Amino acid sequence: MAVHDEAAQALSGLWELIGSQQWDRISDVLDPDVRISYVHTGEVFDGEGFVRLNREYPGTWHVDVLDMVGDGQRAVSRARLRGGQETYWVASFATTRDGRITELTEVWTDGGQEPPPSRRGS
Repeated sequence: MAVHDEAAQALSGLWELIGSQQWDRISDVLDPDVRISYVHTGEVFDGEGFVRLNREYPGTWHVDVLDMVGDGQRAVSRARLRGGQETYWVASFATTRDGRITELTEVWTDGGQEPPPSRRGS
């Protein structure tokens, strides 16, 4: 996917580094004062904590970026991560300055969830 927008380029670069497990290079795309929030758990990370989380997460994961939208210093991606029998989906919202991510908010969910009973068969 060719990316020419500043924020979309930074977010795409982050996914590429995560997908290739280049943990030591993730800080290249993160601002030194980055703040990373996981909406689903309420966790907040600095850059070092985010790198550590990814490095220590068990298993080998394959990343498929399915959608990327950028406009100046803001970008959003939708990705699927697969490892073993597990699949996760994530929506990532990034803000950048000078080509580096200053804020990243992510919303994760498990793949293969059943819809609520009230919507089954609709």
